[in-house]
Amino acid sequence: MKWLVTGASGHLGANLVRQLVADGREVRCLVMPGETTAALDGLEVETVVGDLRDRDALARAVAGVERIFHCAARISTLKGGEEELFACNVLGTRNLLSAAREAGVKRVVVTGSFSAVGHFPDRPSTERDPFNMFDNVMPYERSKAGVEHECLKAVAEGQDVVIATSCAILGPNDFVPSRMGRTLIDFAHGKLRAYIPGGFEFVAARDIVSGHLLAMDKGRAGQKYILSSGFVSVDELMAIFERVTGRARPRLKLPAPMMAAVAEVTHFVFTHFFPKVPQRLTPGAVRILRQNRKADISKARQELGFQPTSIEAAVQAAYDHFVERGLISGHAASKRRVRSSASDQPRRERVAR
Repeated sequence: MKWLVTGASGHLGANLVRQLVADGREVRCLVMPGETTAALDGLEVETVVGDLRDRDALARAVAGVERIFHCAARISTLKGGEEELFACNVLGTRNLLSAAREAGVKRVVVTGSFSAVGHFPDRPSTERDPFNMFDNVMPYERSKAGVEHECLKAVAEGQDVVIATSCAILGPNDFVPSRMGRTLIDFAHGKLRAYIPGGFEFVAARDIVSGHLLAMDKGRAGQKYILSSGFVSVDELMAIFERVTGRARPRLKLPAPMMAAVAEVTHFVFTHFFPKVPQRLTPGAVRILRQNRKADISKARQELGFQPTSIEAAVQAAYDHFVERGLISGHAASKRRVRSSASDQPRRERVAR
């Protein structure tokens, strides 16, 4: 059978395609026009260039395909850009599902986002928690909630669709690289000047790939499954970065309210005067870290057999990948050891699970 992967050049897509190829699958990759295909170089895959908003391109992409992993999405933690996010993420998903239905594709697994899962500060979130669109949420979060709505509409029409909900991915084959990948690179070169308290749910690249394959194999149509390797505080993540890179964390730990105010100012300045400069710690990213969102992955464990692996091993794999590609070079790759205090030991045991 032939399998289609959209967003194959992204972090998830690059790892998923490699696993499918290793499993002996015949893989077709949909990439956006003008998008780099470095993540696919050297792989025995078929590449189709097309936009999710182009119905004719999608018809060509799904022809002869039996199963689809829809990983493509425009990701942003910035304010604004609603029309682009809606067109790419929501309408693009609807177009793909429509093309798949017309082509007789057996099953589609769509990548969801943990940021579009309901958040309650007193307990971990589950798949049943409703997403509050009226809260102070980012346009990207709303768009991913809209993606889920399109999936459920397709299921109501008889289509076999499963949602695999991803958390923040850590791991190798990060060719773009991602926001977390750039943070690790900056840390390794001593360019990360400060950090803030908070935390989020992270998923190892190997785990999110495993979760998608399990969702394709065992998931129930119309259901979504949260896939996470575990919650990690920013302090714990800094400790992992220290052990992996051999470099000490930034000395400056800013209070979250102060960083939120700074992020608002820098966002305004960069958006209006330096629009081409990448923005790292945006107001939306600060808000998410301050929420300390936690996930309950019981459903994925029980129904899919999902078994998460080590977050620290994922960071190590990401580091090795960046060193191999020359994105971490020179003294930064020498991995100078940092002494861990005795108080770091319990934290290390909690995170490396």
